[in-house]
Amino acid sequence: MRRRTFLGSSAAAGGLGLLAACAPGSDSGGGTNSDGGGGPAASDVETDPAAMGEITLKVWDQEVRGAQNDAITALIDAFQSEYPNITVDRVSQSFDDLQQQTGLALSGNDVPDVLQVNNARGDMGEFVKAGQLMDLSGYAEAYGWEDRFPSSVLSKARYSSDGVTFGEGSLWGLPQTGEVCGIYYSAAKLEAIGAEPPATWDELFALVQTAQDAGEQPLVLGNLEQWPALHVFGPLQAHFVPAEEIVTLAMGNAGAEWTSDPNVQALTQLADWASSGAFGDSPNGLAYDTAWAEFTEGTGVMLIGGSWLAPDMEAVMGEDLRFMAPPAGVDGTVATTGGTGLPFGIPAQAANPDAAAAYIEYITSDTAMELIAEKGGMPVLRTAELAPASGVNKDAYEAFDAVSNDGVLLPYLDYATPSFADTAGAALQEVIGGQSDPSAAAEALQADYGEFTAEG
Repeated sequence: MRRRTFLGSSAAAGGLGLLAACAPGSDSGGGTNSDGGGGPAASDVETDPAAMGEITLKVWDQEVRGAQNDAITALIDAFQSEYPNITVDRVSQSFDDLQQQTGLALSGNDVPDVLQVNNARGDMGEFVKAGQLMDLSGYAEAYGWEDRFPSSVLSKARYSSDGVTFGEGSLWGLPQTGEVCGIYYSAAKLEAIGAEPPATWDELFALVQTAQDAGEQPLVLGNLEQWPALHVFGPLQAHFVPAEEIVTLAMGNAGAEWTSDPNVQALTQLADWASSGAFGDSPNGLAYDTAWAEFTEGTGVMLIGGSWLAPDMEAVMGEDLRFMAPPAGVDGTVATTGGTGLPFGIPAQAANPDAAAAYIEYITSDTAMELIAEKGGMPVLRTAELAPASGVNKDAYEAFDAVSNDGVLLPYLDYATPSFADTAGAALQEVIGGQSDPSAAAEALQADYGEFTAEG
C-alpha cells in the first residue's frame, strides 16, 4: 500500500477429498454462522488439514519483499511438509498488481482460496458489500482467533455484512504483521541540545522549539506524495481529539464531525509547525523516500512516521536511531495511527475454504510469529516478547505491543471513504503549504466524510 514503503530487505511476509462434494464457498457441513454472512458455523468446520484429502490450495499474496517473502516462503514450506496432502499454489505480486487483479478475480469464476485484501473501504468494504468475501466468524470461533488477537487488531478487518459499518461486525480477514506510527529521533542530537525524549505532548512542543532555537530542524517530513502527512497528523490529532472520535472518523462511520473545535485545533497545530519552519523549507516539495534518507544523513532531530522505516534507517544510523510511541492522548491513553499488514481472507466462491482457513491459522500461529520476527518482520502477536534484544526495532516492537494491547491503535485516516485518501492528502498538503486555513481544511474533510456517511 502507499503507506508502506519497504526497501531492500526491510519488513514491513488430485481429488478434493472431504471437500469434493462441497459447493464453492461452503464448508463440509454446509452450515452458516449466526451472522448469516455466508461462512460456515464453527461446529461445521474441519480443522485437521490431514483429513481434507488431496488439495491444491491457490494462494494470492503481496509478500514480495525481503523479510516478507522470506517468512511466507518458509511458512509455506513448513505447512506443506506437515500436510503433504495439501499443495500450495502461490501467486505473489506487488500490492498494486494484486489490487488490480482482486476485483476481476472476485467477480469471476476462477478465484483463489486465500487472498490478501486491503482492508480499506474501497477494497474490503466493497467486496463485503458485494458478497464476494467469506465471513470468517465461524472459523474465528473454531480456531480461537478472538482469544489470540487483540480487539484493536481484529477491528481493522471487521465490517457489517452490508459493508456499511467498519470496525464492528463480522471478521473478513486475519493479519500476520503489525504497523505503528511513532516518533523517530536521533539520540545524539537530543543530547547535543540538552533534551530528553518527550513524555508528554507539551514536552514534545517544547522540544520542537528547543531544536529550532539550537539551529536544528525539529521535524522531517517529505510530503510530495500527500499521504505522508497523514502519518504525522494522525498521532498529533490524538492530543486534541478523543480516540473514540478519531476511530469513528477514520472508519467512515457516522457520528462524528471533522469540523469540531478539537479537530480544527489539531489542524492548526500542523499549520503552525509548517509555518514556523519546523518541517524545513519545503516539506510538500520533498519526496517521502528522500526525506527519511536525509534524516539518516543528519537532517533533523525527529521524524514522525511508520515502524516499517526502522530497518532501513537503522542500517545507516545504527544505535543513534531510536523510536517511541507518541505521548498519551487527550483521554489519557496512548493512541496513534497504526494497523496491520494486509489481512488474509477467503473469497466467497473459494473451492477449499476449510483448507484456506487452516492455512491462515498456520501462518498466524505462535510459531509463525516467531518465524516472522526471526526473518526481520514485525509480528502482529507476541510483539514485545519477540522483540530484538536491542536497537530501534526493539523500540518499535514494544511500541506496537503497548498501543495494540493497552492503548488505541487508530485506523489510518484514508480508510474512511473510498475517496478520502485523495481528499485528506490534498487538504493536509494545502494546510502545510499555507494555501488553506485549518477551518477550510476541516470543511473539506467533513464534506467527503459527511456525504459518505449520509449515503450509508
